[in-house]
Amino acid sequence: MAALVWLLIPLGAAVGAGLWGSWANRTRKARGDGPELDGYARFRAAMEKSPRA
Repeated sequence: MAALVWLLIPLGAAVGAGLWGSWANRTRKARGDGPELDGYARFRAAMEKSPRA
């Protein structure tokens, strides 16, 4: 009987890992590429400006 109790520990850990894995891999609201592309456009504009001497 004691061996079965010791087997519950890894079984509980496996169930917990499965639940955590499914929670961590859930689909989230897609926000698109808009903010990243806007930031890249600002970066390119800043790099294209000629340096002031």
